[in-house]
Amino acid sequence: MILMVAPFAAWTQTPGGAASQPASGPANNPSSSSSSNSTSNSAPMVSSLSAPNGYILSPNDQVAVEVFGEDDLRTAGRLNGEGNLSVPLLGSIRLSGLTLSQAAARLTELYGRDYLVNPKVNVMLIGYAKRRFTMLGQVNRPGSYEMPDGSPEGIDLLEAIAMAGGYTRIAAPEKVSIRRGSQVLRVDAKREARGGHSAFTVQPGDTITVGESIF
Repeated sequence: MILMVAPFAAWTQTPGGAASQPASGPANNPSSSSSSNSTSNSAPMVSSLSAPNGYILSPNDQVAVEVFGEDDLRTAGRLNGEGNLSVPLLGSIRLSGLTLSQAAARLTELYGRDYLVNPKVNVMLIGYAKRRFTMLGQVNRPGSYEMPDGSPEGIDLLEAIAMAGGYTRIAAPEKVSIRRGSQVLRVDAKREARGGHSAFTVQPGDTITVGESIF
């Protein structure tokens, strides 16, 4: 009898111990998952950018939207090519052409119309649309470049040239042309480097060509 009872006792303890593992697992995992989801939802809010005063949203800007007291309505994403953002409950909403405060007011109005009572909505910029300029001619690394995140509206011409690796040995810094839409502007970058001229700002979409020296 002793030989039979001992294995039986061991067998009954083993399932009990094994069962206790899954029992505690599901109880802990949802909490862990919830904590992870909460962190990922709130992360865009922490990493928001300090947008210039009056900044107007444009297609491909990345924004975060939060509705006070409604965690399920938090979202983050890029405006599509038409300037629309997919928002929980509301669907695709056009935010391009609005400031951040105007976008918040727009969403507040829409949520308050059909879904929420006195909603409080906040819209934050978390990533600029990729704004590019092109460097050609006598620079060491011709090509297309993105505007730095801190200067989405434009950078100094000399900074743009530096991003392209600086001048080649046969460059003519005094002969820089900038195509901006249908305009072609001429700039003496050598004079700018000496501080003898106001700084020229390269804007998104510009194509800068550094001329070649004639020996």
